[in-house]
Amino acid sequence: MTRSFSGLKLVAAATAVTILAFAGTAHAQNPPATSAAPPNPPATTTIKVDGTDNVYIFRYGGHQSMFVVTPAGVIATDPISYERPAKPYIDAIKAVTDKPIKYVIYSHSHYDHAAGGKPFKDLGAIFIGHRKLKERWQLLQKQNALLADVVMPDQLVDDKKVITLGGTSLELDYLGRNHSDNSLVMRLPKEKIIFVVDFAPLKSVQFRDIPDNASPIEFIDSLKKLAALDWDRMIPGHPNDGGRLGTKQDVMDDIAYMQDLSTETKKLADAGKCLNDAAMKELKLPKYEKWANYENGLAPNVERWCYWWGRGY
Repeated sequence: MTRSFSGLKLVAAATAVTILAFAGTAHAQNPPATSAAPPNPPATTTIKVDGTDNVYIFRYGGHQSMFVVTPAGVIATDPISYERPAKPYIDAIKAVTDKPIKYVIYSHSHYDHAAGGKPFKDLGAIFIGHRKLKERWQLLQKQNALLADVVMPDQLVDDKKVITLGGTSLELDYLGRNHSDNSLVMRLPKEKIIFVVDFAPLKSVQFRDIPDNASPIEFIDSLKKLAALDWDRMIPGHPNDGGRLGTKQDVMDDIAYMQDLSTETKKLADAGKCLNDAAMKELKLPKYEKWANYENGLAPNVERWCYWWGRGY
């Protein structure tokens, strides 16, 4: 059975599912060196994207992945199984198709999206990620800090790669440093749908201090490159703003937010107030006060821009 939901369709499964409207507070995390499943895993939902025959969203609590079903097998993205089992994701795919999971593609290296891939690998899936993702994980591995259920990619992406399976093409694009230095945008040219994780949130300020030391200017540049790609709908990595799909206007709003934040933070720097805790906390952007994570996220966003304008990094 299916029913409409904000331009999407819910796919009934044998287990109970719950639709969650996510407020934007579960962006990427700094995980511990080991991962353990919680006693009560979050609810799951499988959503078929309207207007497509084969594109699905798997929602696992406050995280989302996309999977694409083809006659030759399944292309899955992000295991999203950090501190929770991967089985519900695999079961959700099996509830839709009996085709094998051929590929798992990483959006980026942060554990809350990328951990938990081992059960997919045990089924024979080929893993794909950006070259810098592998380099980062190899460094963690040398430090004995890489989670045991993280799977190294079998194939690497530099700037662009196209995966073709069962008549479906999925384009993987690297648009530069943003929320990570290894983020990939996944684009379905025929369906004009993209899957984008963390760096282009819907109606939400950026995560804390904008991780991975990307310059804010590079971050804005990557958002502009995202807006220039040929697509109509965006599946985000977190179901913000009621769980809807994103639009190019959402990306333009993210760009505007970053530019407005840059302008106001530069004023602090010019006045010699950057890295003054009180002054940074006083900076407000009323235009965005209704966005998710505004109360908790604005001050760290200001601090990151203060590093740029006040310290040059």
